[in-house]
Amino acid sequence: MSRYHLLVFDWDGTLSDSAALIVRSIQRSAEDLSLPVPTDAQASYIIGLGLIDAMKHLFPGLAEEFYPKVADRYRVHWMVGYRDVVLFPGVETGLRRLKERGYQLAVATGKSRKGLDTALEQTGLASLFDRSRCADEGMPKPHPDMLFYLLDAFGTDAADALMIGDTTHDLDMASAAGVDGLAVCYGAHPAEQLSTAQKVHCIDTPAGLWTWLNENA
Repeated sequence: MSRYHLLVFDWDGTLSDSAALIVRSIQRSAEDLSLPVPTDAQASYIIGLGLIDAMKHLFPGLAEEFYPKVADRYRVHWMVGYRDVVLFPGVETGLRRLKERGYQLAVATGKSRKGLDTALEQTGLASLFDRSRCADEGMPKPHPDMLFYLLDAFGTDAADALMIGDTTHDLDMASAAGVDGLAVCYGAHPAEQLSTAQKVHCIDTPAGLWTWLNENA
């Protein structure tokens, strides 16, 4: 008997191997606008947050009207490289097997709706997800709004859902919503950073994710 009915996946760094492009796009945006260039670790930390929130975290103290300009530069650099982004190994097969077993599948992401729809179309995964929620459709992570929306949409109790993500933002969101969180340690936040967050387990490899879900979800 399944422990969970609803499996909610983060996108960047969990299903999509996109962390390096995000970091590079942030750093080049800073260079373009003569802002302090974040380190790899600093840029990786904000992955999963809404774009404006991410820019405010990285570049505090700017005039409010300047943040959309930083976000626009980020989008320019992202668009240059996004077609080269690939899924982690085993993602499509893993999702299809979960779907065949009757799980409800969803995405909760810091991407915009346009960004997620583009990624789903590019990867051919759109048909595998029953619903999704993006950062520009409500309160972004780590606020629990995304999960509250999905739980309500599916008519699912929090105890019957699992959030799978690669950042403390994902796990903190899950905790705030009363949902179990499953950490993947191969994405944006390293294992030592994820160790402080509430979770049911930490997965070391992409292959290990699907093994764990098949055996424990």
